[in-house]
Amino acid sequence: MLTTQKIKSIYGVPNQQGSYLTTIQLPYPMRLAWDKNAKVKTMRCHKLVAKDFLNVFNDLLAHYGYEKIVELGIDLFGGCFNFRAMRGGSDYSRHSWGIAIDLDPERNQLKETSKTARFARPEYKAMIDIFYKHGFISLGVEKNYDWMHFEKNE
Repeated sequence: MLTTQKIKSIYGVPNQQGSYLTTIQLPYPMRLAWDKNAKVKTMRCHKLVAKDFLNVFNDLLAHYGYEKIVELGIDLFGGCFNFRAMRGGSDYSRHSWGIAIDLDPERNQLKETSKTARFARPEYKAMIDIFYKHGFISLGVEKNYDWMHFEKNE
């Protein structure tokens, strides 16, 4: 995992305004995790990782198809850019740079382990592999908690 110092050297110092962000058009509609009737068609992320995020979403769509993405809850958007400290810490959250995304947070809660987290199940292995293919890591795989969270690791 990248240190905060390394992230700052690559992506700069995060700020509330997010001057380093860009908006990407998602290849399929996502649903807000906390309001499943609300559609998410765009996402703000760091301009240096926008192409990687798009590649992830396009590969997910090619592998699973839209109906399966919805069935598995891979389309449940929990957020990307959010300028804040890490939960329980004083360091910046990776979301402060827009280099991380949370998916299906309700069924992959922060302190859940592989025993109960949805994304630890075999049907999600391809999704996790796709994130890794494009330079992201899963905190679930790496630390066995926060299975919703995928962050850039390069």
